[in-house]
Amino acid sequence: MAKRPRAIDEFLAGLPVEQRSVLEKVRRAVQGAVPEAEECICYGMPAFRLRGKLITGFRGAANHCSFHPMSGTTVSTLKAELVGYDTSPGTIRFTARTGLPATIVGKLVKARIAELAE
Repeated sequence: MAKRPRAIDEFLAGLPVEQRSVLEKVRRAVQGAVPEAEECICYGMPAFRLRGKLITGFRGAANHCSFHPMSGTTVSTLKAELVGYDTSPGTIRFTARTGLPATIVGKLVKARIAELAE
């Protein structure tokens, strides 16, 4: 049985180089948008908490990477900006080649934080 990662660096170390690189960019974008967020592993993926509430997570899969705003409604608030990405109510999927721009990550994080403040 594979050992479960306890920290984001450990999780990323187990990924192929291309995925690791693009997910490091996602990580930096989240940190830039909300520097006070705490890193953690939640639901088996790298995630961020703000004042004890999950705000986002990300992961690498066999054929794609994904970003999870930990909400079923955040993705729909930026639907126009996510055209071209494979989305579901709680997930944005992208390839290591295409990535997910830091500006979109920042907007998703800020939308999620606003959601939590309501």
